[in-house]
Amino acid sequence: MPDRIRTLKLSLAYLPLAVPISDAKVLTGRQRPLTQVALLFAEITTEAGFEGIGFSYSKRAGGPGLFAHAREIGGDVIGEDPSDIGKLDTLLVWAGASVGRSGLATQAIAAIDVALWDLKAKRASLPLAKLLGSHRDAVPCYNTSGGFLNAPIEEVLDNAAEAVERGIGGIKIKVGQPDQLADLARVEAVRSSLPESVALMVDANQQWDRGTALRMGRQLEPFGLVWIEEPLDAYDAAGHAMLSARLDTPIASGEMLTSVAEHRALISQNSVSFLQPDAPRVGGITPFLRILALADEAGLKVAPHFAMELHLHLAAAYPGEVWVEHFDWLEPLFNERLEIADGRMLVPDRPGIGVSLSDQARAWTVETATFGG
Repeated sequence: MPDRIRTLKLSLAYLPLAVPISDAKVLTGRQRPLTQVALLFAEITTEAGFEGIGFSYSKRAGGPGLFAHAREIGGDVIGEDPSDIGKLDTLLVWAGASVGRSGLATQAIAAIDVALWDLKAKRASLPLAKLLGSHRDAVPCYNTSGGFLNAPIEEVLDNAAEAVERGIGGIKIKVGQPDQLADLARVEAVRSSLPESVALMVDANQQWDRGTALRMGRQLEPFGLVWIEEPLDAYDAAGHAMLSARLDTPIASGEMLTSVAEHRALISQNSVSFLQPDAPRVGGITPFLRILALADEAGLKVAPHFAMELHLHLAAAYPGEVWVEHFDWLEPLFNERLEIADGRMLVPDRPGIGVSLSDQARAWTVETATFGG
């Protein structure tokens, strides 16, 4: 007999950050500093007693919208077979298709989709990576959370040294300041402080135009960067393709895209060497796997954005070269911690994604909705 979904619980929580965070979008006046992250959690139980947990997120704005959209359509999964993840993805996408099949709508669906995959892996008593068909038990990792522009360079250097001491294999810092000489000085200071074996990446957060990006890319060549991330607007596939063709340093992008179709545009125009999809942003694991298939066919390297607790499993299941992003921001939400050694993040052997919500996550919850019973 097939199992059936008995209950779905949705929760909206706000994770406060210790200090306001700024990247180039703040310094150029496009956004205000980041002070909190909104989390949408989905918890599913079945008639046979299995449980799954998933999450999505939004920064600066959008949390209430994610919760509202998920609450409006989430009840449609009650009574359905949780194994039919593809069917349920289609059901939820089309339930809200009038507001689009990307953006906030897919990000709301993502929490439910991830919970279904977590449940499926738990029912098989396998880590999610093993269920998907892993290619490795550990993934090279780099730290981002220590390299934001609100931190003075001395703090960035201390953060980088601490990350390397913990066993992290790469450091990414933010660039894209109005003063491009300050960017170059920042990169030089970090590169000179790191052992040669430690990788270095930079992220401009979409703040350059094509001419500036080309000039900066050429000036950054001597530093041997693993990649330059989001040098241009995220939707400028042609511009990224131009940079990829004219620079030796690889180009990375994709984190801001919210659909398979948007990633297909980057891939088809040879815009990037590193594709950076984000499962919560594209609608969950189901569409993320479609993106991985496209990336693999194109021979691209993959470095999923943020949410290491989830993306570690997905990166481990990719056959090509991968990196996973170390961001410690979400750690207070979960009872478990990921292990790092020799520059790599180890895939946990716990079933499913391998996380459970902490008491702190429950305390930060501001709204819930439950379906079924």
